[in-house]
Amino acid sequence: MLNVYLSGEIHSDWRKEIIELCKKENLSVIFTSPITNHEDSDNCGVEILGSEEKNFWKDNKGAKINSIKTKKSIQDCDVMIVKFGEKYKQWNAAFDAGYASALNKSIIVIHGDEHQHPLKEVDASASAVAKDQYQAFRILKYILDESLS
Repeated sequence: MLNVYLSGEIHSDWRKEIIELCKKENLSVIFTSPITNHEDSDNCGVEILGSEEKNFWKDNKGAKINSIKTKKSIQDCDVMIVKFGEKYKQWNAAFDAGYASALNKSIIVIHGDEHQHPLKEVDASASAVAKDQYQAFRILKYILDESLS
């Protein structure tokens, strides 16, 4: 059983795509991910602990609560797949990749060619840099089934 943490952009269904491909091939994988409901992730701190006048403290509360799940998921994973999307800067994903690297986790990065330069340090710590979800899935399949087909 391989424990895979899916980090990165939350505005597309890339996670579902990888999960479905792995299910279709009956790969023995457990997936975890951060909270992907953007509104819940942003507002959890003030919803649970009370409102804040300044956005800094609102964001601080939410980030700290979300970090509980993120830290645990990264510590427990065997492999992290981190996707950097085209539309938004995923600073949190770069932070996740750095944390995973510090824990000596295997990292698969997904991004397009346009992000090669800004993500060069993240790429340098990765075991593989894929251009899309299918390539990341094929890496998982190869690791688990020793198959290139």
